[in-house]
Amino acid sequence: MNTAISQQRDPVEFCGLESDAAPQLTEGMVAAAFARVPLPPSRLIVQPPHGRTLVNFETNFYTDNAPFDVAPLRLLGHRVEIHVVPSVWTWRFGDGASVVTDRPGSAYPRLDITHRYLTKGRVVVSLDTTYRGRYRVDGGGWNDVQGEVTIPGDPAELEVVTATPTLVGY
Repeated sequence: MNTAISQQRDPVEFCGLESDAAPQLTEGMVAAAFARVPLPPSRLIVQPPHGRTLVNFETNFYTDNAPFDVAPLRLLGHRVEIHVVPSVWTWRFGDGASVVTDRPGSAYPRLDITHRYLTKGRVVVSLDTTYRGRYRVDGGGWNDVQGEVTIPGDPAELEVVTATPTLVGY
């Protein structure tokens, strides 16, 4: 089934309507358009780097995504601007533990989102991001987009290893 939204076309033009006979743009239409905007997955950053960490060590997790604007859309003959804000992050640590936060974590030395692995082995970690939006029509005032969109993150493999202290000569 072809629709104006599925073809990313203006419904007024798609349906061959005169612009003065165009239906009113609704919040629901903007929410539907927001749900179709291709939003990026968050980049999962793990410290220590290089895909390895230690048993009983506070492994640090964070992402560097930030609010952004998408290219303006044309809906029912109107210019719609959308400002996208990442608002919720779901961290999956690969050992059955997960946490939901309203912050993206931060780099060392500020340990904001950490996890302590209790056993060695390989785990698959991931980060899902929930986005909210604000929009304005034809340069008017900003309004909240109804609803939110969650984008699953790409999984990353992490090796959890043990370390044995070794006394070396002085």
